Amino acid sequence: MIGKLKHYSRRAGYIVYRETLVDWKEHLWTFIGSFLGISIIGFWSSKYVSVYDNLFLIGSFGASSVLIYGAINSPLAQPRNLIGGHVICACIGVTVYKFFPGEVWLTSALSVSLSIVAMQITKTLHPPGGATALIANIGSAKIKALGYMYVLSPVLMGVLVLFTVAMVCNNATSHRSYPRNRQWYKFWLRRY
Repeated sequence: MIGKLKHYSRRAGYIVYRETLVDWKEHLWTFIGSFLGISIIGFWSSKYVSVYDNLFLIGSFGASSVLIYGAINSPLAQPRNLIGGHVICACIGVTVYKFFPGEVWLTSALSVSLSIVAMQITKTLHPPGGATALIANIGSAKIKALGYMYVLSPVLMGVLVLFTVAMVCNNATSHRSYPRNRQWYKFWLRRY
């Protein structure tokens, strides 16, 4: 009995040790990718929009960066989820706001809930998408005034920037590979 306990404690110690090892290359590429993705969006918006009207940097992009640069093998970080999740949620958020413009409590809850279900149905579940839908309802007056333009810019444009940077940074070394399933990518390369 004591032998088994010692064996299990050594095994648990090894697993904990292995899980806490620091891979500096991995962390460096995570930093570079997230820094470039967010800074490109921020730089772009600072050149075309005044500082007080900074509409292009929305909070959900930070959460997406955690997934697509830090957890690149997660199913929730894949391109279909990243792009589809944000765009679907932005559409739902704007639509719900247009139907019930004065009821923030209702539009917030309804847009997030409908977004989750829509992402589940379309298999594009991306948790930051819920925040994108919420921002369409609780954002500044300028974001609300964008209407469906919110879907194209900042959401789609920002997500495409994050995705492009993820493709470059996450494939810069041999030990990182993004997206996880590259069949669609290889298919399009063969066609052209």
